[in-house]
Amino acid sequence: MAQRVLYPCYFDEKLTRKEGRRVARGLAVGNPTASAVMRAARALGLKPILETKPHPARWFTGEGRIAVEFDGSKEELLKKIAENL
Repeated sequence: MAQRVLYPCYFDEKLTRKEGRRVARGLAVGNPTASAVMRAARALGLKPILETKPHPARWFTGEGRIAVEFDGSKEELLKKIAENL
């Protein structure tokens, strides 16, 4: 299994793709938190690990990140998590 790292900014509807959003705006949510992403990952049967490291381009937010083991592509994982947020 490959380890995938997810940042809450990937799911933030207020951000553009250039600013860090990785999912379609229709799947994005307002003010996503690391704990919300963790709950969505657990709902998929994954075992997420919360890490305190922020996104490199958004170091000032201190939002943290989630690490999960997932066999599929990162894009597939992002879509599944976004659908559960």
